[in-house]
Amino acid sequence: MKFSLTILSLLTALPVLLNAADLDASARGIIEAVNAREDGNHVTRDATFELTDRRGITRVEKTTGYRKYFGDEKRTVIFYTEPSNVRGTGFLTWDYPDAGTEDDQWLYLPALGKVRRISASDRGDYFLGTDLTYDEIKKENKIEIDDYHYTIVGDTVIDGVPVTEIEAVPINEAVARELGYSRIVLSVDREIQMSRHSEYWDVNGNHLKTIHNAGIEQIDGIWTVTEVTVVNHKTNHKTRLLFENIDYQTDVPDRIFNQQMLERGLR
Repeated sequence: MKFSLTILSLLTALPVLLNAADLDASARGIIEAVNAREDGNHVTRDATFELTDRRGITRVEKTTGYRKYFGDEKRTVIFYTEPSNVRGTGFLTWDYPDAGTEDDQWLYLPALGKVRRISASDRGDYFLGTDLTYDEIKKENKIEIDDYHYTIVGDTVIDGVPVTEIEAVPINEAVARELGYSRIVLSVDREIQMSRHSEYWDVNGNHLKTIHNAGIEQIDGIWTVTEVTVVNHKTNHKTRLLFENIDYQTDVPDRIFNQQMLERGLR
């Protein structure tokens, strides 16, 4: 009798277990589609960073950036052009497709006069006074798929557009501490395979920040983020990022994506 009850219990629970597994698989599939979204083989763009502190004082910094795929490997470089005290600062990343290979990142600060390698373990650090991490700058609205477990939370509407909310929880404590997050909720527009809004919680479970893609449009047939706003709820610091002069058509020379060019800058 006990044996029969045990079998019956397992059979009753099996559909629930399968449904949970399907939900998780679907959630991961949505994120995989986001990562596979077409974003052009190369792009040139200017970006303005507006950094506002808790007192309401805003600092404006301007950059020119390039990104190009070398097969499945993505290389990105950003050069600061204004104001004068940050002009010449550069950031270069080589983002490898193999999750087991550590990405290469380099930062050039004119005051130091040399290129410094950024360790992959620093990817959760904030990028040059902004409220975005090195990892978020590098990934550009995408996510390292194997860093998290994913679950569909439900559906809602962002900026009048239907989205699916995906909860992402780091696979272990070490990854959580490296990234600086214990939980993320991404609001994904499945029509364009892009997150429109995301909420972040720190490793202690406190609501940390909000990232909102306030501007999204098609440029050269590619869905492109043109404005990002970030609010850090702990520091009350804000970052507004505006992209302009976005060009997917003009080829980008390979030589731009090396340490020598990073040190030389745009001349």
